Amino acid sequence: MTEVTELARPPRQRKPDWIRVKAPTSEGFAETKRLMREKNLATVCEEAACPNIGECWTKKHATVMILGDTCTRACAFCNVKTGMPRMVDPMEPQHVADVAVQMGLQHIVITSVDRDDLPDGGASQFVKVIRALREQAPDTTIEILTPDFRNKVDRALEMIVEARPDVFNHNLETVPRLYPTIRPGARYYASLRLLETVKKLDPSIFTKSGIMLGLGEQRLEVHQVMDDMRSADIDFLTMGQYLQPTPRHAKVADFVTPQAFDAYAAIARAKGFLLVASSPLTRSSYHAGDDFDRLRAAREARLASAKPQA
Repeated sequence: MTEVTELARPPRQRKPDWIRVKAPTSEGFAETKRLMREKNLATVCEEAACPNIGECWTKKHATVMILGDTCTRACAFCNVKTGMPRMVDPMEPQHVADVAVQMGLQHIVITSVDRDDLPDGGASQFVKVIRALREQAPDTTIEILTPDFRNKVDRALEMIVEARPDVFNHNLETVPRLYPTIRPGARYYASLRLLETVKKLDPSIFTKSGIMLGLGEQRLEVHQVMDDMRSADIDFLTMGQYLQPTPRHAKVADFVTPQAFDAYAAIARAKGFLLVASSPLTRSSYHAGDDFDRLRAAREARLASAKPQA
């Protein structure tokens, strides 16, 4: 019986060398983990099984996941658990600010699970976290990676934009054709409109979005997503390799080569993005602090080049 089961089990694709990373063992990793547990904070680094967790935590970089660790949706690519979330922690904004201060963060990324159970989708908690950071870590720049606030977009966005994060990120994740199987609880054009609305409400806020490659998308579909993003005036595009978290998640259709990622990046830059990060290990918040500095420099350079010559 055992032999039959093993033969019947479909083989998982072997990861190519360019996607392999070392297991985390450093003191910096252990210290970051201790601090997150001490403050009762979840991180997307752990919950989403990010391959870069060893590198980032060693450098004391972490993406804090607010509103708990349980999502109200069940996307086919995501390793965050699904279920009925617990009550919102009123101390969470203070704990996030404490972490920023204790780690001496110059840049912090705040994300969350989907909270379709809340009247505002969790927007007010984002606002409270941003305000706590502004008060207690005024020199720390703030990047948020939000859900789509389904059926709550207008007021939710106004609240968050008024709090003025430095970067507003919301990932499209994949091409429209794959939404029904990969991101069934979301709508592609609703996510585009969300980012477009942020830019209209406050053009000074950088907007950012990302997609995963290797889910079965076609090259021209990726190009169309880039065009759609530029039509929504999105500043920063990230592209990375999808990795299957567990056997019950969507399978990897193919491992995209580093050369193909470079080719996509060249096309994206030609389409006018201020910044593009594209590699197999790229994730939304990977090197986010350095990328923010590059974003500001790119915008200043573009504004300077647009000024009429004397």
